[in-house]
Amino acid sequence: MSAEKTHNRWLIAIMGTLLQMCLGTVYAWSYFQKPLVEGYGWSNAAVAGAFSTAICFLGLAAAWGGINLAKYGPTKLAMGGGALFGIGYLIGAYALNVQSIILLYIGYGVIGGSGLGLGYVTPVATCAKWFPDKKGFITGMVVMGFGLGALLMSLVFAPRLMAYTQGSVMQVFGYLGVIFLVLTVPIGSFMKNPPAGYLPEGYTPPPAPVSSTGKAMEEVIHPTMHYIMSKKFIIMWLIFFCNITAGIAIIGFQSPLLQDLYINSDPTYTVVKELRAVATPSAEQKATLDGLVKALAGFGATLIAITSLFNGLGRFFWGGLSDKIGRVQAFRLLVGTQILVFVALAYVGNPWLFGLLFCYILLCYGGGFGTMPSFVLDVYGPKMMSTVYGIILTAWSAAGIVGPQFAGIIKDKFPAQASLYTFWAGAGVLTVGLILAFLIGNEKFDAGHKEAEEPAKA
Repeated sequence: MSAEKTHNRWLIAIMGTLLQMCLGTVYAWSYFQKPLVEGYGWSNAAVAGAFSTAICFLGLAAAWGGINLAKYGPTKLAMGGGALFGIGYLIGAYALNVQSIILLYIGYGVIGGSGLGLGYVTPVATCAKWFPDKKGFITGMVVMGFGLGALLMSLVFAPRLMAYTQGSVMQVFGYLGVIFLVLTVPIGSFMKNPPAGYLPEGYTPPPAPVSSTGKAMEEVIHPTMHYIMSKKFIIMWLIFFCNITAGIAIIGFQSPLLQDLYINSDPTYTVVKELRAVATPSAEQKATLDGLVKALAGFGATLIAITSLFNGLGRFFWGGLSDKIGRVQAFRLLVGTQILVFVALAYVGNPWLFGLLFCYILLCYGGGFGTMPSFVLDVYGPKMMSTVYGIILTAWSAAGIVGPQFAGIIKDKFPAQASLYTFWAGAGVLTVGLILAFLIGNEKFDAGHKEAEEPAKA
């Protein structure tokens, strides 16, 4: 393979990472959670519903995109996904202008979320084909971009646009729509499959495992249902779901949770409660309240930025580590250690320790996304990778509904105990994931074995 080809594959990987970074700005939703609740009078659960809808359609669109990637090609899906993502923000801006939360769900959630799914699955599946010699490393690198997206939003786009628009979330959404249309569509044009029979220079693929039929496993191709109804797939899906549910339940609320912690524990900010309770505050009291609220919002934005960095690094770190210790072992480690951290978070009263523990949660949350593509590739092979991986991302859809909605309802119904209940629930979900992680191994799926891989009964 020529040096030019080798260079091209790295260019594709870099562009895939940049596309993921743009799309990953969705994880900075908590930056807008509080302004939307306070500015429009919607409940926490209602506002979180827009984020949940986006994540739900992300997974559904990713499943469709994974199945149809070969039919339409990565370029069309990546460019189309980027366009839908930008359009979703523009419709979301109009929804806020007319104060319609249903339209916000449709624009930001359904349309923007569908763009997220198409744009997410395409570079992951495409870059995996270019790097059979560095599967965990490259998929970790590409999805790292998605994790870093919140950093881009919370430090670059959101604060500057909020300042420029004097706090108008509606205008911010409009500007973001234009920005992402300009960025994502051209970047998506770089997504291309390698030529048939492509192998990196100096790379010799390992011998293909032989199935129970005597054929190489890669040659044994069954209808998609044969794979997704197998016990192995179902367990992989459930582990993924558990890890995502626990993390995403708190990602969308990390800024409000940190602000509440400051208000409840730091004498400097406990006065916020008192000032908010004043029916007709004086000019001085209003100025004091505005200053404290601005400072708290800054703390929240800083936490989003730092945790997004760990989210991105976790995808890279765990993806690379899984190359050395095995995919299942990586999942057992990242899920198991999180249980202890979630329990600790339920009782932490120090904002700095809270932030540190949150960083570890995001490191492991991102680690699941960094490890799963390579896990699917190892188990199901390159021919089925995009299809199976796309469908396994429906776990993201389900978790995107369950996690944020649970956290939103708990915060609305039990504001004083919201953190305690949410963190303990997260620990419980992760415990289920850890148990499941001990029920499977790293071995390749034998599509021809009728007894060992019997389709699971509903």
